[in-house]
Amino acid sequence: MAVPKQRKTKSRRDNRRMHIYLKQPVLGICPKCGKKVRSHTVCWNCGYYKKEEVIDVLKKLTKKDRKQKEKEIAAKSKEEAKDKSLTMEGMSRK
Repeated sequence: MAVPKQRKTKSRRDNRRMHIYLKQPVLGICPKCGKKVRSHTVCWNCGYYKKEEVIDVLKKLTKKDRKQKEKEIAAKSKEEAKDKSLTMEGMSRK
């Protein structure tokens, strides 16, 4: 069996292992709810993928949680409608 003639230093060992580490996943933003989501996957918060509902998220929730989630969704849609309302700045852009 081969035996090394000299011991490798910690510095050499660590330099070799420099690129071996876990990388943070690249996250995008869900266009429907605004939460962070991995690319090319269904959003687990709202159940949408490519602007189409794939999973009915409310189906699995209890009645209390479902009611709270529906309120959040309604508030979010109201907020979006408010942002899209025509203002002088918005009209000048068109």
